[in-house]
Amino acid sequence: MTPSRQHTVSQVTASQATPVQTTGDQTMGDQTTGDQTMGGLAGPPAFRRPPRVFRGYALDLDGTVYLGGKLLPGAAETIASIRAEGSRLVFLTNNPLRSPASYARALSSLGIPAEPGDVVTPLGVLTAYLAGRHPGRPVLTVAEPLVDETLAAAGIPVTSHPAEAGVVVVSFDRTFSYDKLLSAYRAVRHSGAVIVATNPDPFCPTPDGGLPDCAAMLAAVEACTEARAEAIMGKPSEHMAAELLRRLGVEAGEAAIVGDRISTDVAMSRSMGMTSVLVLSGVTAADEAASSPQHPDYVIDGIAALLPDELLPDAPRPTEGSSDDRVRVHADPARPDRGQPDRRLPGDPPVWFALCRV
Repeated sequence: MTPSRQHTVSQVTASQATPVQTTGDQTMGDQTTGDQTMGGLAGPPAFRRPPRVFRGYALDLDGTVYLGGKLLPGAAETIASIRAEGSRLVFLTNNPLRSPASYARALSSLGIPAEPGDVVTPLGVLTAYLAGRHPGRPVLTVAEPLVDETLAAAGIPVTSHPAEAGVVVVSFDRTFSYDKLLSAYRAVRHSGAVIVATNPDPFCPTPDGGLPDCAAMLAAVEACTEARAEAIMGKPSEHMAAELLRRLGVEAGEAAIVGDRISTDVAMSRSMGMTSVLVLSGVTAADEAASSPQHPDYVIDGIAALLPDELLPDAPRPTEGSSDDRVRVHADPARPDRGQPDRRLPGDPPVWFALCRV
């Protein structure tokens, strides 16, 4: 996109733009190519809220509902309004270091009542995947204790012996070591175990500069075993999408995913025919949304602008083009040693790293 066609939030208003045609919310502009129009020219997605209430909502957490442990403006009120309208709602995260119960407690303490079943995490998706695809096969983990505990609680056998393993599960692991790598190597190379990973994030942003995330551990295991993971849980995988739709209990066309990341939240919604709503309160800036080759259906400043005008909560809301306290995380350039997009996100731009506060 040339500089003359870059748009900021303050330049793109509801009166100037129409939403892109998608497989989710079936509204369209003047073109049928999938690009949004701006005065007849292909341009960025419209800065406007969805015009209707959906039967189901999947909300990303950090950067969408809260940021740095503090609720974002209008979050509690908007979620209460969604529930008052009778819509179903679940929360999504790619962080495998906390349990759904932990997230539910955190949300409730912030004034948003939640139960563990309202939160979809990679670990919940992982247990369902293993039970369905590899029933009874012992699992060796490259992970922190919560992963082993979660698998054991689901009745999935966990082993520390490579010769016994049928599956190697790789996760975000702050205790990663050569011994763990060696065990995974032996399980895959010598015993024929398959590899499954919890999430595709390369690193986890933190106030002190970030931590290597699951993709870093997975790269080490794949490199030494010369094998590739058969599946990766978490956004934007089909496994996470199927689970959130199951919990919402609505058709894909009646659901909206609301999040702050194009490569996970928007990518997953589009792949499953759901409507995508990008919020600019987390990792994605307005110029990044404008220049991305993958356009969300709607772009809003924050969750307070999610609902139609008549349902707006009575809470302070960011204004168009406002400059609030946001965390900006940028994608790394494509790796020169790879001639095609990362297989974990086929057809998508490189990963825009997920916020996963720990």
